[in-house]
Amino acid sequence: MAEALLEVAGLRKAFGALRATDGVDFEVHEGETHAVIGPNGAGKTTFIKQLSGELRPDAGTIRFAGEDITGQPWHRRSRRGLARSFQITSIYRDFSALDNVALAVQAHAGHSFHFWHAARDDRSLTDPAMQILERIGLHNRKDVLAANLSHGEQRQLEIAMVLASRPRLMLLDEPVAGMGTDESQRMIELLAGLKGEKTVVLVEHDMDAVFSLADRISVLVYGRIIATGTPAEIRANAEVRSAYLGEDL
Repeated sequence: MAEALLEVAGLRKAFGALRATDGVDFEVHEGETHAVIGPNGAGKTTFIKQLSGELRPDAGTIRFAGEDITGQPWHRRSRRGLARSFQITSIYRDFSALDNVALAVQAHAGHSFHFWHAARDDRSLTDPAMQILERIGLHNRKDVLAANLSHGEQRQLEIAMVLASRPRLMLLDEPVAGMGTDESQRMIELLAGLKGEKTVVLVEHDMDAVFSLADRISVLVYGRIIATGTPAEIRANAEVRSAYLGEDL
């Protein structure tokens, strides 16, 4: 197994009496897809927000590529190669698909958005954006306004925008949420194509996606990780089946 790219130790976050994360230890190795699953209210979104820098933990440490990033804001983590997609799609609905990805390329390069209209003709932005759209299968939809894309296409576009930041680690928060069967399968195939190339933390309710994509799975229940293992080990874990999976398997 490759060395850990992300290391979390003793992570705690409380909201009053609610312990959303309660002493979480967690690690992700370079090149792996590590899924985090658990019932509603388990603390998954709070956990991912702490990893991305949107929430500061009450205690514990987060190390990325050997560096302590616990106190760093989200934009500094992004600069270091840690990028997040959101549970609810976050795209520029009034811009085309190509414009959305080119904006992400521009943001990663550290350029201002104030001159965006002139920048639309800048091939240093549009060429890499088009390459990313081709990779995720939206090249034929490049001129369509994001608002007019299907839900599945919008989620694909968001993955494209994450890829535009050239991340070393991708935090994906329910990328399959709200999709039909065909759209879900396309997203699973897209993410499968990134395996080994990108390190991924995948928070997801869709068990077909989780067991298709994950190298390892951690199960979060009431703010605590109760098990971590390969998909086969998690399927066979009696405590996991009782706490979460139940008859799904």
